[in-house]
Amino acid sequence: MIVIQYSAEVQAAKAAGSAIVALESTIITHGMPFPQNVEVAAQVEQDIRDAGATPATIAVMQGVLHVGLEPDQLQSLGQAKDVAKVSRADMPACMAMGKTGATTVAATMIAARLAGISVFATGGIGGVHKGAETSFDISADLMELAQTPVTVVAAGAKAILDIPKTLEILETQGVPVISYGQDSFPAFWSSQSDLKAPLRMDSASDIARAQIMRSAMGLPGGQLIANPIPREAEIAAEVLAPVIAQAQGEADAQGVSGKAVTPFLLQRIFELTEGRSLTANIALVRNNARLAAEIAKEMVALNC
Repeated sequence: MIVIQYSAEVQAAKAAGSAIVALESTIITHGMPFPQNVEVAAQVEQDIRDAGATPATIAVMQGVLHVGLEPDQLQSLGQAKDVAKVSRADMPACMAMGKTGATTVAATMIAARLAGISVFATGGIGGVHKGAETSFDISADLMELAQTPVTVVAAGAKAILDIPKTLEILETQGVPVISYGQDSFPAFWSSQSDLKAPLRMDSASDIARAQIMRSAMGLPGGQLIANPIPREAEIAAEVLAPVIAQAQGEADAQGVSGKAVTPFLLQRIFELTEGRSLTANIALVRNNARLAAEIAKEMVALNC
């Protein structure tokens, strides 16, 4: 039996039929140190409230799926040690064994579906890692987008990935990739890339209508909304390219593989950019949260 514990705030929003935005928890447990992790998570939640929606940070705590965290739970998760990073494959096992786990994009989408939440804000999705033609290192996020009906707002895919191949898989899986307000597919820390987005939409209303139409047609899966980082917070792609290449080279030389690749690369890029990558990451997550709130409100209005 699935046990879902809603925060008081999320429970009230569900009862009222108002807009809710799901948030992942790996940014809290695996993204930055305490207390900055809790401060940033609280700020992102407040951004959603300020935009007129309710935040629902998702995590597994002692086997219970929490949809929305109370302030003391957020503090506790932010200080917890040895928290599992759970995705589709290991989320059920984590819950069954009564353990604590932070949700990735895929796991958060699953939890959002179970809770009846249609919109999820994150930083960037996972995708095809460079060199995946030999390692087959491909994120479960891509398959989740193809089968779970949740609109995911991200600043594109993480820039450490093979973005063209990531887009190819999303196309093969029939996932709508929609760039918000521009034709270029954003490159996470950079607002622009040399890749054209498959689709473009300029309003939260159009995005909401697209997901509702997809469901009405009986098509599976969600949609990826690629929301460019604000220009004032971005790091130019040409500045990042050699940094990413150096970090990837170090990972290869040290034999880093599997789930360890992404945190290793992000940490090295943080060090090599002297913290600028984390500052940009915080800015893009907050930007995505605000757009997600607008989409969630439109979905509520259109479904009434």
